[in-house]
Amino acid sequence: MSQYYNPIRSKNLFDPNSKIPFNLSRSKIDLFIDCPRCFYLDRKLGVGRPPGFPFNLNSAVDTLLKKEFDLHRAKGTQHPLMKSYGIDAIPFAHQDIDHWRNALRGGVAYLHEPTNFMVKGAIDDLWINSSDELIVVDYKATSKEGEISIDAEWQESYKRQMEIYQWLLRKNGFKVSKTGYFVYCNGKTDREAFDQKLEFEIFLLPYTGNDSWVETAITEAHQCLSTRVLPEANMDCDYCRYRDAAIKVTPVANIRPVETKIVKKKERKHKNGTLF
Repeated sequence: MSQYYNPIRSKNLFDPNSKIPFNLSRSKIDLFIDCPRCFYLDRKLGVGRPPGFPFNLNSAVDTLLKKEFDLHRAKGTQHPLMKSYGIDAIPFAHQDIDHWRNALRGGVAYLHEPTNFMVKGAIDDLWINSSDELIVVDYKATSKEGEISIDAEWQESYKRQMEIYQWLLRKNGFKVSKTGYFVYCNGKTDREAFDQKLEFEIFLLPYTGNDSWVETAITEAHQCLSTRVLPEANMDCDYCRYRDAAIKVTPVANIRPVETKIVKKKERKHKNGTLF
């Protein structure tokens, strides 16, 4: 993944003196909550966490679900999943739906004037009920044995994700239901063979959001970036623990600058024509 990772970034850094709104994504708010030090290193100093590998199967499920719900959006009809769970709603039709779902170039945005943060978040889907309330919907895919739920500690970020979307939509003037839904797709492994297809069981999990924390988190994130003091390491953060451990075991005399030369693929060679 090294060709996709720039360890020292010089763009998109927070400048407290800039008049231009600073983009703050939903995921970066979650990063601040997870670890203020990692957040500061990323948004202020340009040293972000190394990215993980993309979840291509999850992305495929996400894309196909959007296509499926879009068919009903165009017709103004209920998806069978809504009917089976007794949900009084249909997919919300709006001219900006594709823009709101574009994580790279779009998303639902709101300028938080006290901090000059342009807060953004890309939704998966929106439904609308008979009370004209928007319902935030998020797609999730996994493959596991046992009960499908959103009760695990590591799934708290899922709940914050939905609450930020609800907050953003309310700030854009929409009437938003407190109840959102996770469309959770669980890959089945109890089949006799693969047969070139992966089957899923789909669950619809309701969640009642509370976005009262969002404003405070945005303000505190701004305060964090506005200081010249690096936040303390968070020992609940694996990245902080790794950096701390690496420093402790590495003698100062043996530390050398990392080569920054990027070798192009055509320049890479293996001795004797072997990988080993």
